[in-house]
Amino acid sequence: MKIRNSVFVKKYPAITYLILVFALSWGLIIILAGPGNIPIDPEHSENILPMLYTMMLIGPSVAGLLLIGLVYGKEGFRNFTARLLRWKVGIQWYIIALLTAPVLASLILLILTRVSPEFETGLFNTEGKATFILSGIITGLMVGIFEEAGWSGFLIPKLRLRYNVIITGLIVGLFWGAWHFILFWESDSFSGYIPLLILTGRLFTWLPPYRVLMVWILDRTDSLLLVILTHASLVFTTTVLVPMTLIGKSLLIWLTVWSAALWIVMAAIAIFSKGVNTRQ
Repeated sequence: MKIRNSVFVKKYPAITYLILVFALSWGLIIILAGPGNIPIDPEHSENILPMLYTMMLIGPSVAGLLLIGLVYGKEGFRNFTARLLRWKVGIQWYIIALLTAPVLASLILLILTRVSPEFETGLFNTEGKATFILSGIITGLMVGIFEEAGWSGFLIPKLRLRYNVIITGLIVGLFWGAWHFILFWESDSFSGYIPLLILTGRLFTWLPPYRVLMVWILDRTDSLLLVILTHASLVFTTTVLVPMTLIGKSLLIWLTVWSAALWIVMAAIAIFSKGVNTRQ
């Protein structure tokens, strides 16, 4: 039977997408790095880390585009392209998409520097600031394009037919967090309660509420471009502004406060958006 006529794909497109995205992303990394080299040790794999991250990004994009073709055909790709190129939206949406993460993170770091100087914005302690900023922008755009081709290009519109903005965002956010496991898992992640809390925090405390923000933006603008920019802004924030030197309890403090702030943002969306209905 041709996959085009697969009853399972037609009946369970969201489940099919999740199976494909995990199989492709994790499978490619395990094949490239080698089963014995998982978890990945950054100190001994600096030369292949960019390639590993690129392999990881293939999963959402390939799975999303494949299922758009299988489920919707040519009309699906026309719709996908139209949403990708939809840039004529209110300026307020660009402000929300581009500034929510960096402004919120900067305010939190500014407050936390009163606790310890190690929370000082990472950009301040970096030489070649222009290059560092440009690298963060390019990385953010690349990650946003590859990931959102699947998460927002296919999965979220499917789930929005059944669930409201908040539920859709939380569902996708939890799977989105789990998808990052193979990247965030470290050799000592299960050696004690602090490393385990850090791993859990990285995966499940702030990614779900931020995904709710992204679903809300997509729902209100129907612009895949805006969601890509929202994702790029997040990547820029976490790689350029947030100090990469945070470890142990300091990292746990950051994750706790950052997560709390994003859950407040999600609560505000739930209260003021009135996005309780599913999309027809």
